[in-house]
Amino acid sequence: MLKEPTMEKLKALRLDAMAAGWAEQQKSTDMAKLAFDERFGLLVDAECLFRENRRLGRLLKEAKLKIGEACIEDIDYPARRELDKAVVRQLATCRWVQEHQNVTVTGATGVGKTYVACALAQQACRRGYSAIYRRASRLFDELTMARADGSYARLLGKLARTDILVIDDWGLTPSRDTERQDLLEILEDRYGSRSTIMSSQIPRDKWHDYLGDATVADAILDRIIHNAHKVVLNGPSRRKGKGEDTGN
Repeated sequence: MLKEPTMEKLKALRLDAMAAGWAEQQKSTDMAKLAFDERFGLLVDAECLFRENRRLGRLLKEAKLKIGEACIEDIDYPARRELDKAVVRQLATCRWVQEHQNVTVTGATGVGKTYVACALAQQACRRGYSAIYRRASRLFDELTMARADGSYARLLGKLARTDILVIDDWGLTPSRDTERQDLLEILEDRYGSRSTIMSSQIPRDKWHDYLGDATVADAILDRIIHNAHKVVLNGPSRRKGKGEDTGN
């Protein structure tokens, strides 16, 4: 059998991991002891793993999570945090993404809202879903600039297509009319077809008062809370003695 033509064909088909695995098999005397089906299965596994890792890398790069290393497995559950492990375990299945539901994460500053939000988004990326992370202030700034340069509809379209939109630190500044309208547009596009994670220092029962405009507030909350899983974090700030983005 001519090995070079086979290797070139594998590369032409963009089966690079399979080609590399096959080359390694040629060097191993132990591999010669395996049946053809076993050796072929190993090559297929190598190609699948390579492609999954490449896709995950692309999804995480596009997501731009504030805490890129955040993951479900590293979330801890001290008693004073009052974080329900069963809720997190359920969210880790990503069924909420499949069913186009939302997640709200609330708690005082420093309790780990951003970490939990990023961990949920990272878990979804591992399952093949796309995500975008934005701090609320940055998101509204982007929308304002997009409105000015004529790319508003295109930006809304991008936000509407992503599987998970993380809006972090929502409610840190007084609510403005343009921000309320922008948020309503985003949530209207995503309702029933995509999932949103919102984190805030404001308890959910105070969101209506924070938004101010009763009519718009009703519309926004109907689209974000109606089918949302609730995560509430308690306890003292976890940033004391740590960096701003370390820990969870």
